[in-house]
Amino acid sequence: MSAGRRELEDQVVDFSHRLHARGWVANHDGNVTVRLGDNRFLITPTATSKAAVTRESLLIVDERGQIVAGKNKPFGELELHLLVYRQRPDVMAVLHAHPPTATGLAVAGVPIRTTLLCEPVVSLGRSIPLVSYAAPKTPESTAHLAPALEDADALVLEQHGVLTCGPDLETAYLRMELVEHLAKIQLVASSTGTAREIPSKDIDALVSARAKAGLGKAARAGVKPLARIETVVAEELRKVMGERR
Repeated sequence: MSAGRRELEDQVVDFSHRLHARGWVANHDGNVTVRLGDNRFLITPTATSKAAVTRESLLIVDERGQIVAGKNKPFGELELHLLVYRQRPDVMAVLHAHPPTATGLAVAGVPIRTTLLCEPVVSLGRSIPLVSYAAPKTPESTAHLAPALEDADALVLEQHGVLTCGPDLETAYLRMELVEHLAKIQLVASSTGTAREIPSKDIDALVSARAKAGLGKAARAGVKPLARIETVVAEELRKVMGERR
């Protein structure tokens, strides 16, 4: 991430406020982190409303979660974020929040399906993993999360919420937005009894387009994602839909 330290601090504050403004967090819910480099991470503090986060309240921690700078305490779910950074060198930002519709489906144990529409398959993949429930700050919480991170940039945590990651905070935020948007669409479609998936051949083509866009596990091995992911996603989607015609 090319942004300077002060710019990153401003972004963490901005996106913390956005999470609260959208109603995706309440009380002290949610957390925002970015990778600074040299095994340092800029994080939001515990016991603080995301609406009240300021530059002065932020902390810097190392790869073990130990405080390097800042007067507040780290949030309790920090190990989940650190796991993402350890397992995914491509990830520069992680968000965790409780968007109500997606979290409601997580409480019900209902997976959120990308394959009801075309665009989300390219943006998020063939599926959004539903990670099994684990009590906070237990070994199970990271053990359950690790396998799902291999090919996913958005995960739904059973009876917990949503976690998204990306090359920057904006991308992680847009992925959170898309998960909640899909959850709302799925809930409405399911209420009619006709939540239909797009044809399987189109799903396969869209998954291929995802790899061409530099997204997902297969693509990370040799394709560097473009700076503006939404642009390349739109381009690949147009190609797929054009081939269908």
